[in-house]
Amino acid sequence: MRVVLSEPAEADLERIGDAIASDSPRRAVSFIAELREKCVSLAATPKAFPVIGRYQRVAIRRRVHGNYLIFYRAGRDEVIVLRILHGAMNYEELLFRP
Repeated sequence: MRVVLSEPAEADLERIGDAIASDSPRRAVSFIAELREKCVSLAATPKAFPVIGRYQRVAIRRRVHGNYLIFYRAGRDEVIVLRILHGAMNYEELLFRP
């Protein structure tokens, strides 16, 4: 199974890395690598993380890594990472804005 990071997810990683780099450039690099690894590892067990209850109709799942949430959809042949957001953010607005 292949894992694809959407353009918004890639932009999220860049934004997260930039924010962390302002305090610690080395930690920014290692933390972004951790987040990427968590995304890639979804290929092995894409349904290990539950569908978010109120979003069952669109089958969005969520994996937690530290304070960050990895939102994704698991298809038959691929996992699509939709967004990677801080848990304190209003993710509903970011995931479902018109």
